[in-house]
Amino acid sequence: MRLVRARVAPDHPAGGSARLNLAAHTHITNSYLNSFTIETMGIGHYIKDIGRGKDGARALDRARAADLMGQILDQQVSDLELGAFCIAMRIKGETPEEMAGFLDATHARLNKVHTGHTPTVVLPSYNGARKLPVLTPLLALLLAREGAAVVVHGAATEDKRVSSQAVFAHLGVNALDHVSPAVAGQVQFIPTGVLNAGLDRLLAVRRVVGLRNPGHSLVKLMNPCDPASGPALVVSSYTHPEYLLSMSATFALTGQHALLLRGTEGEPVADARRTPAMDVFKNGQTVRVQDQREGSLVQVPELPTTDAAATATYTEHVLQGLLPVPEAIALQVQHILREVSP
Repeated sequence: MRLVRARVAPDHPAGGSARLNLAAHTHITNSYLNSFTIETMGIGHYIKDIGRGKDGARALDRARAADLMGQILDQQVSDLELGAFCIAMRIKGETPEEMAGFLDATHARLNKVHTGHTPTVVLPSYNGARKLPVLTPLLALLLAREGAAVVVHGAATEDKRVSSQAVFAHLGVNALDHVSPAVAGQVQFIPTGVLNAGLDRLLAVRRVVGLRNPGHSLVKLMNPCDPASGPALVVSSYTHPEYLLSMSATFALTGQHALLLRGTEGEPVADARRTPAMDVFKNGQTVRVQDQREGSLVQVPELPTTDAAATATYTEHVLQGLLPVPEAIALQVQHILREVSP
């Protein structure tokens, strides 16, 4: 926003009566600024709708949600506006139509990965390891071993968790500083900021306020691959049952090709200790490809600590055949490959 001097009419005692275009300006009442107005070109009118509390807030339609998120991703909003948006949406919650609009804005602004019509799998990795090792790198490398191109994107939003990026670094897969084409049989890790700096800024709000915001759902739903260069499967995960409903509705509404499961602590990899249900979304249709297996495993796999180096060593041993692939992850690999096979 910027300050502009108010128009003054000739008959005003001080030179004219201020006549303001109220649709474009907000009057400042402070005595030392009474001859100025603020030109409001930000997201305040959207915050007014979504910031009325849990019961009073009004949901945005898809087009307005896209405009709102577009301004955030273009970094046209102040820190104050961004914080207000995050808190308001945290209280209100996102509707599938709002998330669809957020995705529209995001997909229009991402630095896209070209797949060259290579079977490609997208793994959003944002939660990291807290109590269990982060095995997203293992899933990625198992898929690459089968010939798929694997695009992992992520950002560390909490310092207390071990990220996939840290594990990948021990495995010799370094984070890219630019977007490069997907390659069959290879894994690439792209930091969120490389895909879009405004999206990275949105995620970073969590470090200040300590709460998730729509950006954390958005990154698990988005597809950073250029659709013109070929389809790609997004493998996404949820942590709580309510997110299963909202994410399923968003995938169905947007017609994306995705596999959704309750992953390990929010990561897109099946829990090695149990097999979760898995749903596939494509062209607005939903198919359950894997039922949840009840009960405990006959033999629980020996898992490493959450330490990045220990997790990398475990991953290498599994890939070398020294340790078995956990059954739940092996099933997940099969379902993913079936979806991306020509």
